[in-house]
Amino acid sequence: MKVAVIGATHAGVFAAKQIKAELADASIDVFERKDTVSFLSCGIALWLGDHVSSPDKMFYESPESLTAQGINMHMKTEVTKADLAKKEVHSQDLTTGESTVASYDKIVITTGSKAIMPPIPGIDSDKVYLSKSWDDAKTLKEVTAGTKRVVVIGAGYIGAELAEQLSLNGQKVTLIDGFDRVLAKNTAPEFSAIFEQEYRDHGVNLALGQMVQGFKETADGIQVETDQGTYEGDIAILGLGFKPATDLFTGQVDMLPNGAIEVNPYMESSVPGVFAAGDAATVFYNPTQKQDYIPLATNAVRQGLLVGKNIEEAKVAYPGTQATSAVELYDWAFAGTGLTKEGAAAKGIEAETAIIEEDYRPDFMLTTTKVKAALTYEKGTKRIIGGAFMAKHDISQAANAVSLAIENKMTVDQLALSDFFFQPNFSQPINYLSSVAMAAAAQES
Repeated sequence: MKVAVIGATHAGVFAAKQIKAELADASIDVFERKDTVSFLSCGIALWLGDHVSSPDKMFYESPESLTAQGINMHMKTEVTKADLAKKEVHSQDLTTGESTVASYDKIVITTGSKAIMPPIPGIDSDKVYLSKSWDDAKTLKEVTAGTKRVVVIGAGYIGAELAEQLSLNGQKVTLIDGFDRVLAKNTAPEFSAIFEQEYRDHGVNLALGQMVQGFKETADGIQVETDQGTYEGDIAILGLGFKPATDLFTGQVDMLPNGAIEVNPYMESSVPGVFAAGDAATVFYNPTQKQDYIPLATNAVRQGLLVGKNIEEAKVAYPGTQATSAVELYDWAFAGTGLTKEGAAAKGIEAETAIIEEDYRPDFMLTTTKVKAALTYEKGTKRIIGGAFMAKHDISQAANAVSLAIENKMTVDQLALSDFFFQPNFSQPINYLSSVAMAAAAQES
């Protein structure tokens, strides 16, 4: 079997590796515009804050390591055209200029995503930066070493982490977002409020509920104009999210309006023999039981693996995603999965949320700390559709537990009676997972 993998994103790397594991004799050509693969962009803010042991370790594979596994790597090679119906790929070596046309039995689209850049006046300024690729990371590392004022646009995970790390490095940071609170798409207001206070305590200027209208270069930096004010910095960094990088395939395959390629449970597109995964593709979102677009590395890795398992025949179905994620800001650990009450409403689901706060282990221990826990459930059915946890203690695995509960369509009553251990070093006699489920069940009784 001859397979073309277009893009060496996380999904592309894992797809190629798994195809080779399933079909040792398969000929796999991977086409990648850049000269690196498998960059963990989630580490950019940590690198800026000097919390990375070595930037080289922000890659878990290299072109050389994949070549050693029997995969044909075409680096710095751009796919200029792909005829999906004919399984024909046109490519150009960006170093030599040489063009090639080749036919394949199967095509895997793992072109990833690109940063959202709205058509705002001045957004193309050399003083406006992105935070996505390895090149972006290297540029930001160099540039921020000589800055004192930074304007960050977007208070989602990317912008929130950048603002935190830069403020801890002594930069004067302004954080702008169109929503009226930070991490509005990821957290309930009760959690956002804690983070917002931390930002203020660390000198971050929060410009929330404001829409950017334009960028204007000045003699010593850049001016960011919103519908409510003007903010100045040496540079501005965009963290507005991502959209699928699938323009090459428009009109050839079924897509969502944003360009995400629709895939079936076996990662195959509407064109037989053409697969898609990662940020280029849709996911089945278990909280809503519908297709959605959720660009996360965890989704990309699992989908890439499934491409490999299903490349020859449909064998293993995608179980869906809960979009489980986590972040640590100013020593506060936050982990969440699924929907918030506000997010559910936006998806047309009537939901409620129970929120509790309690010590994570017994008070007779010499130390303990508070955990804030939230559980979101569908009204009527009491099906769990979301959960969130926050503490100055590692509560991240609680989100993974709720993720499994969502995937298995558990109710709050079932979670309330689930078996969680008690040992005073680690937990209360009633684990906070059980406590928040009990609170949710009591709300509905």
